[in-house]
Amino acid sequence: MRCPIVTLTTDFGLKDSYVAEIKAVILGISPKATIVDITHQIEKFNVALAAYVLASASPCFPDGTVHVAVVDPGVGTKRQPIIVQTKKGCLVGPDNGVLALAAKNIGGAIHIHGITNRELMLPKVSNTFHGRDVFAPAAAHLANGRSPAEFGLEIQKIMSPEFARIVKRKDALEGQVIHIDDFGNIITSFTEKELGTTKTEGKLNVKVGNTKLTVKLCKAYGNVEKQQPLAIIGSHNFLEISVNQGSAANVLNMRVGDKVLIYRS
Repeated sequence: MRCPIVTLTTDFGLKDSYVAEIKAVILGISPKATIVDITHQIEKFNVALAAYVLASASPCFPDGTVHVAVVDPGVGTKRQPIIVQTKKGCLVGPDNGVLALAAKNIGGAIHIHGITNRELMLPKVSNTFHGRDVFAPAAAHLANGRSPAEFGLEIQKIMSPEFARIVKRKDALEGQVIHIDDFGNIITSFTEKELGTTKTEGKLNVKVGNTKLTVKLCKAYGNVEKQQPLAIIGSHNFLEISVNQGSAANVLNMRVGDKVLIYRS
């Protein structure tokens, strides 16, 4: 039997002891766990960025992996700690949208449970560090084989943040920019499956900001001439609007959170 894997995605940074404390709790409950740091350098309180990074990395891990995401500006409030069970493993974190993109990218939620069972938390739960006191124990117990149903009642759906929503309009789909990478690629909230019938002979009609353009849906950036725009399903399964050997974000003056419309001609 292989060692269970637990991944961590947080905005805690590496200056303080927070990450070490989370790892100590996990290893105290599940000594055989392999802990993988996806990143602890998420911009402070940036739930959308954490959601994108987790959605990008999580499909690469073996089935049964437990993913913990703690970017939690609402810690200690009424927002609910949850476990999202998917076909490939479990996602653990606050119900603030941080798990939404990963759940979609690794097959969708099968079951969702609140984390309310105090026997599966640390004996003392602080109001400011649920990463250590609630989420780390939950992840460790899941790694040990506990069922998500043991943690709390099943709930019907997770919070759907605006950055993860695809809105169906009459002849169009509306999403938004969820990330701009260092190459200036505009990464949108659309996946290939959601594009559906909006594709026309290998092309997409796109409105980004105030700019309308028809772009070729390519398999590689080099399928168009240098400095020409294109659309591509990137390596993380999200639709990108790009410019070959250029910055689409600069050319189109786009920022994270801007609306993207895909429509029929």
